[in-house]
Amino acid sequence: MNQPTVVSLTKDTRFTGFLLVRMAEQRQSSKGDKYLDMTLGDATGDLNAKVWDGRAEPPQVGTVLKIRATVQEYNGRLQFRVEQMRKTQPEDDVDLSLLMTCAPEKPETMMARIEKAIDGMQTPDLQKILRELIGACRERLMYYPAAQRLHHAERSGLLHHTTSMLAAAEALLSVYPFLDADLLKAGVIAHDLSKTTEMLSDETGNVKDYSEEGLLLGHLVQGVSEVRAAAERAGVSGEYVLLLEHMVISHHGTAEFGSPRPPMFPEAEALHMIDDFDAKMNEMEGVMRRTPPGVFSEKIWSLDRRLYHPRYLSECPAEETPAPHEEPARPSVFRRPDSDAAYSGLL
Repeated sequence: MNQPTVVSLTKDTRFTGFLLVRMAEQRQSSKGDKYLDMTLGDATGDLNAKVWDGRAEPPQVGTVLKIRATVQEYNGRLQFRVEQMRKTQPEDDVDLSLLMTCAPEKPETMMARIEKAIDGMQTPDLQKILRELIGACRERLMYYPAAQRLHHAERSGLLHHTTSMLAAAEALLSVYPFLDADLLKAGVIAHDLSKTTEMLSDETGNVKDYSEEGLLLGHLVQGVSEVRAAAERAGVSGEYVLLLEHMVISHHGTAEFGSPRPPMFPEAEALHMIDDFDAKMNEMEGVMRRTPPGVFSEKIWSLDRRLYHPRYLSECPAEETPAPHEEPARPSVFRRPDSDAAYSGLL
């Protein structure tokens, strides 16, 4: 696969290559014309794509397409104008590791870090609850993202988010030793586990949709129910169960962002702040990666602002310029999916 990365594309670029379908819907313009609206991406990022052909049916999310397109700009954002597209064929030999965004560490490594944190706790009740919770979703945790499109929207992103938060919690505990370390770490580990039932993800970490429970209840309410069920299975009762339930349902901070109760004790407030901080840092890191130094990004709707990429790295003298950050190689652990006949066009 010798093709430019999505993050390197600029206006008026011609693109021919393979991309992963992250979203696809048939829509109708204000004039009543049907068109295909998609989000296509590789391991470096995503772009919106339009197919101005009312006969085109939306491909399944998670499908790999070969497209021929022109990169255009609309409302200050780049998008593909797709001229031809088809599904992969056996002879294409697509390397999926180049199309999937993956967490920077192996899921087994991150899972071991979480289990080590649980084993190191001095509170048996919390240990029992967490082991029940992890046991119920361990297989899905190995590949589930933390979100469909926002922070840690990558294969094993939920583990990435959780382990990053655990590291932040450890640092915070050294500054505020009055916090209950076991309770804070338990909240970090438990707070988003119900995303594995809220979203419907394939093993590439691509979320196809939300489950019925996810749409009707959401992961905060589901999370409280799962904590309570885990405590019952483990034979645990008492205040720690209630405190952990509160941390799950309050970790978004306010009703505006989905929490029916604000954090009402220090560990719950710390969880909310660590969660918010880690999510924003992950999003900002992604924006910096695709925005050249000295340039403002497009408006990031989840942050409600544009971001600026400072020139600090590019302004270093040549002999002092830091080596560029290299992401760890992503092994191709998935086989190419079975292909169908040409989707459309003759690529």
